[in-house]
Amino acid sequence: MEAETKIVVPFHDIDVMRIAWHGHYVKYLEIARCELLDKIEYNFPEMEASGYAWPVIDLHIRYASPLNFGQQVTVKSKIVEWENRLKIAYQIVDKDSGKRLTKATTTQVAVDIHSKEMLFESPHVLFEKLGIKP
Repeated sequence: MEAETKIVVPFHDIDVMRIAWHGHYVKYLEIARCELLDKIEYNFPEMEASGYAWPVIDLHIRYASPLNFGQQVTVKSKIVEWENRLKIAYQIVDKDSGKRLTKATTTQVAVDIHSKEMLFESPHVLFEKLGIKP
């Protein structure tokens, strides 16, 4: 499962060097992750309704080239693991040139909302949403 999200780097996200401050990249990944999860109809409200929270437990970002004010980028997101955790890989590329600017991953785990216990296998609902038989 994959998605592409278009983002234009806004003025309020740049620093004194006129590039996007590194902390804002996480926001761009979150926007892309939500769009990807919307595609499988399992975004945060649906997760909660299914009885699970999916906190991010790991985040890796590799900044290859800076993002500039007004730059149009595409955040490509793809689910790469789902059996024991939900791992999403991202690439931020320049919309015009296609040059890769950043790559990242996030890892989330299922937590039972009522017991607050982490699951060591992804719940069946995730497989259903992905159209996969466990």
